[in-house]
Amino acid sequence: MFQKILIANRGEIALSIIRVCKEMGIKTVAVHSTADRDSLHVRFADESVCVGPPASHLSYLSIPSIIAAAEVTDAHAIHPGYGFLSENAGFSSICAEYGIKFIGPSAEAIRKMGDKSTAKATMQAAGVPIVPGSNGLLTSVEEGIRLAHEIGFPVLLKATAGGGGKGIKLVETPEAFHQKWIEARQEAIASFGKDGLYLEKYIEEPRHIEIQIVADQYGQVIHLSERDCSIQRRHQKLVEESPSPFVTAPLRAKITEAALKGVAAIGYEGVGTMEFLVDKHHNFYFMEMNTRIQVEYLVTEAVTGFNLLRTQIEIAAGKRLDSPNLYPQGHAIELRINAEDPFHGFRPAPGKINHVHFPGGLGTTIASHIYAGYVVPAHYDSMIAKLIVHAATRADAIASIKRALEEFVIEGIPTNIPFHRALVEDEAFQKGQFTTQYLDTFDFSLLKQGE
Repeated sequence: MFQKILIANRGEIALSIIRVCKEMGIKTVAVHSTADRDSLHVRFADESVCVGPPASHLSYLSIPSIIAAAEVTDAHAIHPGYGFLSENAGFSSICAEYGIKFIGPSAEAIRKMGDKSTAKATMQAAGVPIVPGSNGLLTSVEEGIRLAHEIGFPVLLKATAGGGGKGIKLVETPEAFHQKWIEARQEAIASFGKDGLYLEKYIEEPRHIEIQIVADQYGQVIHLSERDCSIQRRHQKLVEESPSPFVTAPLRAKITEAALKGVAAIGYEGVGTMEFLVDKHHNFYFMEMNTRIQVEYLVTEAVTGFNLLRTQIEIAAGKRLDSPNLYPQGHAIELRINAEDPFHGFRPAPGKINHVHFPGGLGTTIASHIYAGYVVPAHYDSMIAKLIVHAATRADAIASIKRALEEFVIEGIPTNIPFHRALVEDEAFQKGQFTTQYLDTFDFSLLKQGE
């Protein structure tokens, strides 16, 4: 087992990794930017190293700075968390060159699944259903229009290096194709430095269903069933739950089997998530694979009792998996609490937090790095907490999360808590009748000021 791990991340996930390491008797090193010098992950790690100024590309994305921090502190492994360098094949490869264990998949596996067009081809070869679309990148607008006519409008133009909803454009008519092509390429260049686009059939009334998988170094792969992440804003998840209120037992059996088949085909190591779009007829299609721990991993931990962060570390150290496939026990729901103003288009709302009160109670968990007096930086993702509840049934979980939201107080900055309070009262949500377009018809007049 590793004696010391450097956490190449910040915020809640860095703090969660530190907690697991302490329970395992492993020393920890926190890296931080100058903007995060007062963050809790810095305070609770055994050591800390400043790796640069606030801008991510000069600190948390600076591979030379991260490697130097690991070397100077004699860290034996690096846990990348999620975001930042967690799916960077080059970083995984450089860690190996320096004799530092990257807690995650190999560079080869990341490359296979990181580029979406390559990932689709890999999964298609493995017999996993994929969304009809282009075979690889489009070479021209004309090719895209011709293919769109073949598979039928509407279609999606998607950046091959995409993520977080960037570089995705819905094209509903042939006349709109050229302008959407320009917009998607410009967004892809600005966000990822690559302008490659591919085309997919647009799935109407889709659910976003993902399968949590775990694989060791010896070819053993298991799944921990599904999460439903269909409630999204601009392709970014706001609510996650397990089990899905939409997935039936036959669908669960088919989609988990496909996920395991796909993972086995790439020789994967560590935890990861196979993400699928499921239409109203229960047809499912591979969308992408996240080769890292997910933001919503706590939902799966709640319904399975399986410690994903600990298992990540153990697998990286060479331990064999000794668990069967696991299915949800009870029901868990997670709400992402963001520093943003839902009354003004969810615009980011960094600033100083004056007062915090976290909810409690049986089955209620808060994952957060904030505290009274903490200043939310403007430089990073706006998520500042996750609220997770676990109960016997979905109805019980909704009742618990309503109560928890009433107790949840963050003063000094706007948050999206008023949105979540309105969401859990919505009849469609309570009945589980929603798709990824749920927010397109959501009645934002239900939000109440002062909550």
